[in-house]
Amino acid sequence: MTTTMSALKKPGGAVTATAKAAIAACAAVMLTQPAQAQLAAPNAAGVSMGHVHYVVEDAAASRDFWVSLGGMAAPYARGESVRFPGLVVLLTQGEAEGGSDGSVVNHVALRVASLEPLAEKGLELTMIPQYPGIASVLSPDGARVELFDDQVATNIGFEPAPGVDDPVALRHNEPLTAPVVTHHVHFYVPEDQILAARDWYVRHFGATPGKRWRYDAADLPGMNLNFSAAASSLAPTRGRRLDHIGFEVVNLEAFCAKLEAAGIAFDQPFRRLPNGAGIAFLTDPWGTSIELTEGLELMFW
Repeated sequence: MTTTMSALKKPGGAVTATAKAAIAACAAVMLTQPAQAQLAAPNAAGVSMGHVHYVVEDAAASRDFWVSLGGMAAPYARGESVRFPGLVVLLTQGEAEGGSDGSVVNHVALRVASLEPLAEKGLELTMIPQYPGIASVLSPDGARVELFDDQVATNIGFEPAPGVDDPVALRHNEPLTAPVVTHHVHFYVPEDQILAARDWYVRHFGATPGKRWRYDAADLPGMNLNFSAAASSLAPTRGRRLDHIGFEVVNLEAFCAKLEAAGIAFDQPFRRLPNGAGIAFLTDPWGTSIELTEGLELMFW
């Protein structure tokens, strides 16, 4: 049962000197940007959360929606972008084959200081009475964003697996120090594949295994990855409203070589863009499209 809370109120080649300089310049720019514009520092594997990419009907309306949630709009040549601490939301105007509901990646979640200011902005927050402090809100295109009120919600925290030490992952257990931060991306996979999916991200991207409330989870700097059982076979993300997720990777070309050596096939192999950024695309075994970037900031500034 839910209630609406509007009243609460050089392709593939070695890194050139030019590309190295561009990436270094990008890093310098990042350090001068406010915290809200920065990605998280990478983990020991060189990986952090980078972006989520939506295909939307009206990029400007979608930008305004994400800004209303506490993000900061930023230039993006292919559409619109909104930045949160540890995440860039990319918005490209186009026609999606379906919504994120029914897809392997169901939703993104944010942690907010309070739900009340969002309701006062006129956002239609759908509450679940048995889980206080948790709300969902729909984008103009119907993509669900889950919201956790830091003062009320009791299932925000993350507990690393026994014997695993990761101070960065414990940020979920500390009081919020900003109006909004990213919390999790929620995957839905066959029940007998939940641990395999979690461990795939642990093995290949250095994510920290553990539990977030009742969900098996893996933590990356900037985002917790949650895994639930799908009631039926779900569509891959490519072409859906939430088209793909993205990780920022240090020394991406070498990282891709390690993934290939581990038997992972790429949809688009590593290449370096004229601006110096490196990119590659792959799909996880359950249908989530993943873009790997090195120098995501070069696509904006």
